[in-house]
Amino acid sequence: MADPNGFLKHTRRDAAKRSKEDRLADWREVYVELPKPERDGQVRDQAARCMDCGIPFCHSGSAGCPLGNLIPEWNDLVRRGDWASASDRLHATNNFPEFTGRLCPAPCEAACVLAITPDAGGAVAIKRVEQVIADVSWERDLVGARPAAVASGKRVAVVGSGPAGLAAAQQLTRAGHEVTVYERDDRLGGLLRYGIPEFKMEKKVLDRRLAQLRAEGTRFVTGCEVGGSEPGDL
Repeated sequence: MADPNGFLKHTRRDAAKRSKEDRLADWREVYVELPKPERDGQVRDQAARCMDCGIPFCHSGSAGCPLGNLIPEWNDLVRRGDWASASDRLHATNNFPEFTGRLCPAPCEAACVLAITPDAGGAVAIKRVEQVIADVSWERDLVGARPAAVASGKRVAVVGSGPAGLAAAQQLTRAGHEVTVYERDDRLGGLLRYGIPEFKMEKKVLDRRLAQLRAEGTRFVTGCEVGGSEPGDL
């Protein structure tokens, strides 16, 4: 059970940003990379601010998380230091939380009861908690490849390797289908590759997930425009 007084014990604390001088020298992500024990401790305190309110607007209704992420559940698991279970609950509704934890505009925080309650200290830092759960999941090998146990014998083509295409491909591959993703560009990722700057999400985060999809059995074909008019197009 969540701590109903957690938001009274801990103030909201966002991740610290690197200095402007440091950020001018490279294209890495903007946030300070804390030692893991310090990072994890800070995030456990932030998760403890979630009171698991009776009507969790953060993941219900039209204003909250469009994925339906089970936010109060994994907040409480993080508060208790159960990172493996928190990873399971987060991945139950989100194929790629390391992407959304960095890039999502976080409507869940705007919908948080603490955000709409005067003098409550601001919303729970849900986006920060989500990103750290995802990062801890990779650091502790909690998100290895999950090849299907039984093949369906069916083949599926997915057009485009953006976030939607990759999520569809992963779900279909894990269901036992033989999945091939066709991408018109010479590299995979779509918006994640060509539309998101490095300082928002480093490409190694994308490449790590692509390696997992390949290990699960998803095939990728680049330089192929499906429905095009050029020779060689499908």
